[in-house]
Amino acid sequence: MPNAIIIGTGPAGISAALYTIRAGIDTINIGKDHGALGKATEIENYYGFSQPISGKDLISNGIEGARRLGANIISDEVLGISYFDRFIVTTKENEYHADSIIIATGASRATPKISGLNELEGSGISYCAVCDAFFYRGKDVAVLGAGEYALHEALALLPTSKSVTLLTNGKQPSPAIPDEIKVNTKAIASLQGNNALETVVFQDGTTLSVSGLFVANGVAGSTDLAKKVGAATENNRILIDENMATTVPGLFAAGDCTGGLMQISKAVYEGAKAGMAVIKFLRK
Repeated sequence: MPNAIIIGTGPAGISAALYTIRAGIDTINIGKDHGALGKATEIENYYGFSQPISGKDLISNGIEGARRLGANIISDEVLGISYFDRFIVTTKENEYHADSIIIATGASRATPKISGLNELEGSGISYCAVCDAFFYRGKDVAVLGAGEYALHEALALLPTSKSVTLLTNGKQPSPAIPDEIKVNTKAIASLQGNNALETVVFQDGTTLSVSGLFVANGVAGSTDLAKKVGAATENNRILIDENMATTVPGLFAAGDCTGGLMQISKAVYEGAKAGMAVIKFLRK
């Protein structure tokens, strides 16, 4: 039976699942937390509620409704997406295969404010280890981040790179880091290089020479995941067509990650539309 994985358990992701499940498609929703909506104390501008409702309760109601229909909702952190005959979703705890994917993870996190990061993007700065490791084979590289996502990217770089350093930018790494990966916890002042990245400058004045820096700060955001399979992004949003389809066949996106009005009503609409688009795609 064809199956779909929906990355996200908020309004867009759960709305999509309501349609795919009812169409008889084996569906998994994977999500780590509920983002900004889970912190909202009172929502008064959403249809169907005579009294204000908290974001936490709205999410909980949505999930329970999906579970009533047979939804398989997994609490886990998605680290990456790849494609080999089928889509592969790698999480902190497992690996899942799918015929189609909907990214519904909300708006991507802000890029770290480090001088030189934006200027050197694409010239030594990358957001996908699996995609770009080949270009840095035999070279010294670094990964910016301190969590599971950063460790995942660093491990992907180990087989081909001369050395891999985890730059935590003043934080302590949360997962256990293997001995093969160097760790530098100093705060970063700037990234420098002539036409391409050459040096990481720390706030204490010391430096580190690297040819590539892979940004994996926090958890993998929506655009990070899209880029890993070559989907087009622009200005921190995933580009979609009128059917919520990305530039990669079988990969769809819905909700805040597509840009525009960041409201629950838009997320629910786009989730429903993406769910129906997946049904049509898989039935073909």
